[in-house]
Amino acid sequence: MITVRGKQIATLFDQDLIAAEVARVANDIAATPSTDLLVISVLKGSFVFAADLIRALHRAGLAPEVEFITLSSYGAGTEGGEVRVLRDIESAVAGRTVLLIDDILESGRTVKFARDLMRSRGAKEVKIAVLLDKRMRRKADIEADYVGFDCPDHFVVGYGMDVGHAFRELPFVGRVVE
Repeated sequence: MITVRGKQIATLFDQDLIAAEVARVANDIAATPSTDLLVISVLKGSFVFAADLIRALHRAGLAPEVEFITLSSYGAGTEGGEVRVLRDIESAVAGRTVLLIDDILESGRTVKFARDLMRSRGAKEVKIAVLLDKRMRRKADIEADYVGFDCPDHFVVGYGMDVGHAFRELPFVGRVVE
């Protein structure tokens, strides 16, 4: 446990464990390579995982095109509302294999929206890679194709994920201890 900004943070997944899982996920993805792979990072929370996974994909022999999409479903609250595209991708997806990368699959509403959007634009196939999966929180009928960790039912921070715009910089995934 460490103290950051006056808050106690308990480590759930440390740097070494995350690095090993990122490499494993990249190797799983590379086992069924696509010649026209488009990787789309769902911002903001996935940016650290996406960067590490894209580099691991390179080490595994893949050279995907990389894009970013910013989606919002929370607005000012924590109960998801309508999903909106705040920043869209620029690349065409028609006929391509798309890999959506997100930090956490919880309710599933945002990732399902992104998957359905890419399908409606003509993607040949849409796969999903997430660092964390909280199956107990699922509201939408969706599962990830590639999962780093099953996540316990805690609000998590670090490795790109935040609470109140804090803790994204932590090199591990943890939970704030009250």
